[in-house]
Amino acid sequence: MPFSLPPLPYAADALAPHMSAETLAYHHGKHHQAYVDKTNALMAEAGLQGRSLVDVIRSAESDPLRNNAGQLWNHSFFWQCLSPEPTRPPEALLHLITRDFGSLEALTKALAETAIAHFGSGWAWLVMEEGALRVTSLHDGDTPIAHGGMVPLLTLDLWEHAYYIDYRNARPKYVEALLGALINWEFVALNLDGNGTLRANQD
Repeated sequence: MPFSLPPLPYAADALAPHMSAETLAYHHGKHHQAYVDKTNALMAEAGLQGRSLVDVIRSAESDPLRNNAGQLWNHSFFWQCLSPEPTRPPEALLHLITRDFGSLEALTKALAETAIAHFGSGWAWLVMEEGALRVTSLHDGDTPIAHGGMVPLLTLDLWEHAYYIDYRNARPKYVEALLGALINWEFVALNLDGNGTLRANQD
């Protein structure tokens, strides 16, 4: 079966006022859907039907397929990183954050600085690598699951379509809103089990 657009884990208006229903209609309903459609078409051309999304990303030989499949996975993961209800990091995650960054405030500052400084389109990430939490960013449709040893925990979408309707070109305000009000820290903590890759996968 071809890949499909995963439903949002909340109502389209649930993230307002930080992320409007109009943004979700375009970002999820049009942009994310476009990555689904392009990935399916490129897979058919490459004869990769029947492979899982993660397998396609890791084995794709063409940049268009790798980027579109990566964008499909990244967006599917991103929606789960957001919550309409305020959350706090569970104790196990907070312990690691304090160990590796000093405090939750220091981590969110590092994420914000990385996201704002990232040139062009891409993603800011919190990952686990070699047993430690690390903040990084990746360009375009690149994704941690294409890099051995990088375990995805949390991501922020830095493509302009993620924030232009609500924030115009003010990426810092968008990043501040996400980090201040929308992060699903319970989902981030869940990914400490190393299975975050599978939570946005499709067979």
